[in-house]
Formats: sequence, structure tokens, C-alpha cells
Amino acid sequence: MTTADDHNDDVALAGEYALHLLDAEARRMFEDRLNNEPALRVLVSEWDAHFVALSDKIALVTPPAIVKARIEDVLFPQPVKARSGFSLWRAFMGAGFAAALALAVLVALPPANVPDPFTPSFTAELAAEDQSLVILASYAPDSGVLRIDRQAGEARPGRVLELWLIAEGATAPVSLGVLPADAATDITLPVVLVDAIAGGTLAISDEPIGGSTTGAPTGDVLAAGVVVSI
Repeated sequence: MTTADDHNDDVALAGEYALHLLDAEARRMFEDRLNNEPALRVLVSEWDAHFVALSDKIALVTPPAIVKARIEDVLFPQPVKARSGFSLWRAFMGAGFAAALALAVLVALPPANVPDPFTPSFTAELAAEDQSLVILASYAPDSGVLRIDRQAGEARPGRVLELWLIAEGATAPVSLGVLPADAATDITLPVVLVDAIAGGTLAISDEPIGGSTTGAPTGDVLAAGVVVSI
């Protein structure tokens, strides 16, 4: 150990270095000097020996186990585990997905019990004298739709049924088209014929495949009926 006569700033610095009391910058500068000043290294060695001798007088004490655990917690922190809220969030997301899926299914399915917007104001029953052909026609002016419901009979083999309108006071019928093989069908009438329906007469004629080519019935008139208000 250096004597009191040798006391100077380097002695104090060496002691502070040995006790790790210098800040980072001062410690770096002191270590730069240690590389080039053997006398300074001697001072540090003397201080180290002095402090080690002091520690020899201190009895060893075994720290409690919890100290080690706390040190490990500080030095090696464990990742935070996912909390139960994460599961709840996933459950919420799952519920949201299920709701969206259910909504998609409801949208994709055809609507049930949806009222038919077809609201006819006129009707006509086209019937043969022997009831071998009976057709119920309903007309909705708002939509211009003429609904055909064939309740009895059908076209003859190799023939078709053609629908005609004879407006009140008209001298010639107007073709509304060949009826399809299906018993029920909707026909959208041209706007110019809308006013002609009320009070007119609907008729069915027997025609070749494709319907009349003359603009007038060419076969038998199988059924007819007057259009009346509902």
C-alpha cells in the first residue's frame, strides 16, 4: 500500500477505480492511463489488495433463496403470458364470425313467407264450353303483369296455345304471345295495351308450333273470357 507521503490525486483515483466509484467517462480515461503508466497500475494493485484484506474480516452469510429468484427475475425476465382476456377476445371474434356467417346464410336463402307483390285489379276466366280447357288470367296494372294459370287442359299434340286480346270496341284481336308448356306464367304487356285490358276479351286459339304467322288466329278458338274488375 502506498504511504501517506505518496498521497496525491492518482492515489485517490486508483482507490476510486478499485471501488468502481468512477463514472463511465472517468473510468475510460483512467484505464487509458493504466495502459501507459506502470506506476498507476501499481497503485490500483495496492488498493485491490487493501480492500481484499478488509473483506477477509467479514463473515460469510448465505443469502436466502428468494434473493436469487429476484435477481434472476431482474436479469432474465419471463415473457408475459397471454391473459384470459385474449381467450375472451378470440371467443368474441369467433362469435362475431358465427353471426356474420349466419347472416350470410340468411341472405343467401330464399325469403320465406314473403308476400307476393303481385296485386291484380282485373281477372278473366277463359273456359271451353266443355271445360276441357280452363285458364284463369289476372292482370295488375301497376306492374303491367298478366298472370296466366292454366287449371285444366293443354295444347293439342304438335300444336300450341296462343293468347289473344280483343279490346272493347276493337275489330281485330291482338296477339299476346304463345303460352309456354308450363301451367303458370307471367306476361308483361306493352304499355300501349294496358288501357285495352279493362273491358276487353281474352281468347285462346289453337295454333301451329311458333304461333300464328298471319297476325290473326288461324286455328280453332278454344276458350275465351271477358276481363272484369276484381
